[in-house]
Amino acid sequence: MNRTDWSSLWKKDDWWAVWVGGIILVLGVFQWLPSLPSIKQWTGVTQAFPAGLNTILPTIVLFILLLAVTLPGIKLSGRSFRQYIPGFAVVFSLAFLASLVGKFAVFSGWGLETVLWALILGLVISNIWRLPEWLKAGAQTEFFIKIGLVLLGAEILFSTIVKGGVVGMVQALLVVPAVWFFTYWVARRFGMAKTFSSTMASGVSICGVSAAIAAGGAVKGNPRQTSYVISLVLLVAMPMLVAMPLLAKALGMAPQVAGAWIGGTIDTTGAVVAAGTLVDPNAGLQSAALVKMAQNVLIGFAAFLLAIWATFSPENNAGSERPRLIEIWYRLPKFIIGFVLASVIFSTAVEPVLGAKATGSILGLTKGYREWLFALAFVSIGLDTRFKELIAVGKGKPAAAFLIGQTFNVVWALLVVWLLWSGVLFKPPL
Repeated sequence: MNRTDWSSLWKKDDWWAVWVGGIILVLGVFQWLPSLPSIKQWTGVTQAFPAGLNTILPTIVLFILLLAVTLPGIKLSGRSFRQYIPGFAVVFSLAFLASLVGKFAVFSGWGLETVLWALILGLVISNIWRLPEWLKAGAQTEFFIKIGLVLLGAEILFSTIVKGGVVGMVQALLVVPAVWFFTYWVARRFGMAKTFSSTMASGVSICGVSAAIAAGGAVKGNPRQTSYVISLVLLVAMPMLVAMPLLAKALGMAPQVAGAWIGGTIDTTGAVVAAGTLVDPNAGLQSAALVKMAQNVLIGFAAFLLAIWATFSPENNAGSERPRLIEIWYRLPKFIIGFVLASVIFSTAVEPVLGAKATGSILGLTKGYREWLFALAFVSIGLDTRFKELIAVGKGKPAAAFLIGQTFNVVWALLVVWLLWSGVLFKPPL
């Protein structure tokens, strides 16, 4: 009989993501969280730093804080903290550079967000030079993303879900399962393993990066396969950002229809916002954001269901005795607990006590920290990805499966959106 391993509370990334995310949220609630460095949209570099040299101190404070809260998890999980410190410094510097490039007015107008530049910088470095071990030690992709996902949970308030409306959730429930099962079926037909297929299906159908990480953790998938899916999500999102608004206008779609279509198919929130704005800054952007929010809500549910599936899957338990129900707990990504708890606590305690305005101010700052953590994660993904190896994965079959699944997503979502948002069945909500 297996005993609970209590040491996992301080030895595993999943739990450290909960603790670190919790610390950042608590600091935010008590207004002890340091302000982030201010980087504004710019055409000349000096415009990027309205605070001038005073930008240096917040940047140093941010570096020290993120290093301080992540270092214990690195040390206690058995990794080299001596290598992590200089590696983290380089990753942080690249994330800062990506933030600066992402604020360039032209790039910002095109919706080319910070995480894309973070990925590109990492890819350029890893595909030109062989990385030293100390730099690899600082590229902690999953750890950074998991902390960011805990912070994301606090942003999904029940009040926001209500504002999202029934229509956005109905669209998510009609589109996500259909796209998930179709993509999973295609991936399996291409000979991909169940864990790889389910991670890819989640990334295509739900909301890209966050869903892929949650699904990969739930099924205990190969981290390199999860990184592969994330890379595809980001690379495919960029041409979709440009093409879908143009196609929507060419087809004469109403703004709310085009926005809902974009929100249900493009897999990164920043790209959704940018594409929705290109369609229409009012109804188009609102419907895109509402649908994307509805899909984000499904992350935790999907991870829980996948954990149950993985527990009792014959392939994942071949040659072993029948798994017990407790295995669901062992397989469930613990950072998802942090995600759900953050949502529940902020919805039922923080917002009712402090009010919507104060809570919004807190979340505005913690969202900034989440974006920094995601930037660190995407730099790490780039540093860990070599195109030669990416192309070689499954001889290109996983990439083909992803593109086929995304194509089905675009077509099926268009049909659902037309039924729900065009007014053919009832008056659209926007």
